[in-house]
Amino acid sequence: MTLRLHDFPFQAMASQCAVRVHAPDEAIARTWSDAAIAEVRRIEAKYSRYRDDSVTTAINRTAGGAALHVDAETAGLIAFGATLYAQSGGRFDLTSGVLRRAWDFKAQRLPDQRDIDSLLPLIGWSQVEWEADDDGGSLRLPRAGMQIDFGGIGKEYAADRAAAALLDAGAAHGLVNLGGDVRVLGPAPDGTPWRIAIQHPRGAPGTSVARMDVEAGALATSGDYERYFEVDGRRYSHLLDPLTGWPVDVWQSVSVVAPLAVAAGACASIAMLLSMEEALGFLDAQGLRYLAIDASGQHHSR
Repeated sequence: MTLRLHDFPFQAMASQCAVRVHAPDEAIARTWSDAAIAEVRRIEAKYSRYRDDSVTTAINRTAGGAALHVDAETAGLIAFGATLYAQSGGRFDLTSGVLRRAWDFKAQRLPDQRDIDSLLPLIGWSQVEWEADDDGGSLRLPRAGMQIDFGGIGKEYAADRAAAALLDAGAAHGLVNLGGDVRVLGPAPDGTPWRIAIQHPRGAPGTSVARMDVEAGALATSGDYERYFEVDGRRYSHLLDPLTGWPVDVWQSVSVVAPLAVAAGACASIAMLLSMEEALGFLDAQGLRYLAIDASGQHHSR
């Protein structure tokens, strides 16, 4: 049976996305792709902070009040976020999204330090009251104004779930690309790995700085080029240190290959928030392939 490669671009999670799959014909490929895209849209709707009916919004509405019971899927994401908080020394924090109240990247202006200082007490996973149970868990945000934001892991989780949907539908060779975070479902039918381009952090959109071969697993990138503005020659990106409230500036981008997109994305994000020595030590300790580009443009890889 001859398998041909079929591409299905779509938009989700404020990103250009695509499903690429080898299939006998376009009709089968579309059926497989539709299953993957439907899973991405389900997760986006469930966890988007912009929707009034999302789980994220429901959690944030309870801040300062009673605990809220969440389902098993949400509990899994929360538990993963708690693990990342511990592994990163508090730098990866699901409660740090509240900083966007001070940082307006569309207006491209620096916030007043007093505005940041007023938000810092609302940040800190250690404040959250969380208890898992047999069918999910109980979560309480003790301070009014606190927020949970799954943005740091949601897209990667969606990529993993979409790949699982492809597999369940019958696909054996394909990938899901959600804005540059890629989950691979096996190599090409001839065994060739997927060659995935990494965005040049200082180049024009679509310009690659390198390519990495991935025959299974995932490649995720975190960088300072997705949302940023410059003031007096200094770049201020959306990657904010929850301990200070200000953008980090050690790395231009970090790309990681791991068995799952959530793992690759988490490692890349944590590394972006650490000093050079801490980040390289952290990445090396994971035993994963990576490409890290520091603020001067120098490449570090394993």
